[in-house]
Amino acid sequence: MRQPLFGLLSVRTFSRSTFRFAAAVSLALTAAQAQTQTGSILPGVSQPVAKVGTARPIMGWVRFCQQNPAECAVDLSEPATIELTAKEWQTLNRINHQVNASIKAKTDKDHWGVEDVWDLAEDGYGDCEDYQLVKRKRLVEAGFPRRALRMTVVIDELGAGHAVMMVRTSRGDFILDNKKDAVLPWHRTGYTYIKREGDGGTAWASLRHQTSPVMTANQ
Repeated sequence: MRQPLFGLLSVRTFSRSTFRFAAAVSLALTAAQAQTQTGSILPGVSQPVAKVGTARPIMGWVRFCQQNPAECAVDLSEPATIELTAKEWQTLNRINHQVNASIKAKTDKDHWGVEDVWDLAEDGYGDCEDYQLVKRKRLVEAGFPRRALRMTVVIDELGAGHAVMMVRTSRGDFILDNKKDAVLPWHRTGYTYIKREGDGGTAWASLRHQTSPVMTANQ
């Protein structure tokens, strides 16, 4: 039996309405994802990484500071953490992405003929710590307190030493990394944390191999 015309129109109308609703939801989700990727939505609040003692600084860092004392000066009047607003979050994501795209990866051995040279990648080449030093310089120029931007040594997913920058904020500690354009909370990187710059003076802070829960889950 042929279905009445009214029934066909009802089905078509319902189908069109359902399609429009699904399309609207899809567009909203896509927009939300795009906002998150571009850093316009603030991340959730998480616990900062715990400092568990003092540690010796990396020798490459010591040499860098001798050559660039202004880049390593600690102003104790500056806050040790920043109040993370949408504006600051956007700036972190933008600078992390821009610096990652502007520097070509090259090991110190290939670049300089020696191991562990920290610099500001002025010739456009550098390895992990150089990316982070450039990011910090640009963030300071953007108004961030240097004291809240801490160079950090980790063990990466391959079991190798790696340098990242830890940004200490009111919403937790976030990691700027040349391996990723996304700015992640420290506990979502999959890294094991060894030590970072201290909040005052020349001594570094020991993080005593605190392991990201992501890495624990993967193991």
